[in-house]
Amino acid sequence: MDEKTADYRLSHTDEEGTAHMVDVTAKPITARVAEAEGTVSMSPATLELVRSNAAAKGDVLGVARVAGIMAAKKTSELIPLCHGLPLDHLDLTFELDDRESAVTIRSVARTQARTGVEMEAMTAVAIAGLTIYDMLKAVDRAMVIGDIRVTLKSGGRSGVYRATPAHTP
Repeated sequence: MDEKTADYRLSHTDEEGTAHMVDVTAKPITARVAEAEGTVSMSPATLELVRSNAAAKGDVLGVARVAGIMAAKKTSELIPLCHGLPLDHLDLTFELDDRESAVTIRSVARTQARTGVEMEAMTAVAIAGLTIYDMLKAVDRAMVIGDIRVTLKSGGRSGVYRATPAHTP
């Protein structure tokens, strides 16, 4: 633990360590943007089903997009202590990666609010990934959902955060 981390107090706990919702009443409303990404790794044959839109359950990426958007709108109902935010924009995109045999999911969330929108961006990615798994599990139970992370956050006091490119182990 570095010196900065050692002095950091978690915002969702009080002095006794009791969980509570952060009071953002005094914070100004500002434009907030967050981007997130994650992957669903699968067999090459399963990736081809996605690419050719030939999965038995239908349009995998279309359904995953709608599921991710719906989930982002319900983030505060899914994650305890998360503020409910009015989403002004949520977009999900998918990239098919033949080399890694994976679908990369990316989201962009925007709002005008007192707190950040990164949980909505990550929730969209996570649920889109789970939906992809659900729609393809009959042909590939070995799929792996992973690497979900915030890649960009802006707005508010903390300024801009931009993640470094993902590293291959």
